[in-house]
Amino acid sequence: MEEPLLSIQNLCVAFRVYEGLAEVLTGVSLDVIGGQRVGLVGETGCGKSVTVKAVMGMLTGRNVMVSGSALFDKVDLLKLNSRELRRVRGSRISMIPQDPMSSLNPVFTIGKQVRDVFRYGQSSKKRASAREIDRTAHDILREVRLPDPKRMMTSYSYQLSGGMRQRVLIGLALVNRPQLVIEDEPGTALDVTVQSQILELIDNLVKSRGLSTILITHNLGVIRESTDFANIMYGGNVVERARTEDLFSSPKHFYTQALLECVPKLTREGIPKGIDGMIPDYTRAPSGCRYHPRCTRTVGICKEQVPNMRHVGNKHEVACHLYPRRTA
Repeated sequence: MEEPLLSIQNLCVAFRVYEGLAEVLTGVSLDVIGGQRVGLVGETGCGKSVTVKAVMGMLTGRNVMVSGSALFDKVDLLKLNSRELRRVRGSRISMIPQDPMSSLNPVFTIGKQVRDVFRYGQSSKKRASAREIDRTAHDILREVRLPDPKRMMTSYSYQLSGGMRQRVLIGLALVNRPQLVIEDEPGTALDVTVQSQILELIDNLVKSRGLSTILITHNLGVIRESTDFANIMYGGNVVERARTEDLFSSPKHFYTQALLECVPKLTREGIPKGIDGMIPDYTRAPSGCRYHPRCTRTVGICKEQVPNMRHVGNKHEVACHLYPRRTA
């Protein structure tokens, strides 16, 4: 079995808030194999972004508690200090944020921001010359298909459209040639046609460079087109994981099935259904399976015990008491 590039095991995150302790993540586990495109999908508020921010060391402060492990190339990111994390972030792992309108600094030119990110990702032993840095910045803007990269280098973010800003953010994420790229709902703030172009651009760049990716989204259509493996999240945990084609052809968890029923069909077969209820209040989360208040198949044990992952097929696992335990 191939060794994962990133292995997250039993990741727990809790926040001290005014109402009490919000236990958001309660044991998230997932793997990313080298060169694999992995999806993380679920409703807003289910813990997708919190998962990757914890892995990236972006959740800090006395009111945040993080436990578990996140082994990246066999090094636990959760145990690194801030200096050690800086050596990994931006150079070996990078992130494409979801809001292109507010993620660039409006007082610095695009060229300066790209050059600074490139310098930041370099090792202290091997520094590129100013000419090499300029050439690299120019080349990455051309690679993300921005028109007239030379002019873009002297432009400010407020002079660019939303789609252009998103392309700049993609360039910033890829300029240091990382091994893993985290896409946090890229293109969500853009219109549908531009979003499609952005996703296609990322997909082509990822494939050409042989990168691993984690794609965070609530859009099942994007997951189907842009990932090899998918993880369904609900209430702060992964409830189903499988190869993308298997997940869509044979969904097992009742939450996954409910999500798919929410998607409109081009064949007009039936009316899309919503899911009754809301995601849990993390300061007063339900006992047992967190999905049981909304599930139509709840039995007694669902309210009492948290379900473990059960193998239901080749590389297909589901966290549900109604599936029998069996070995992989």
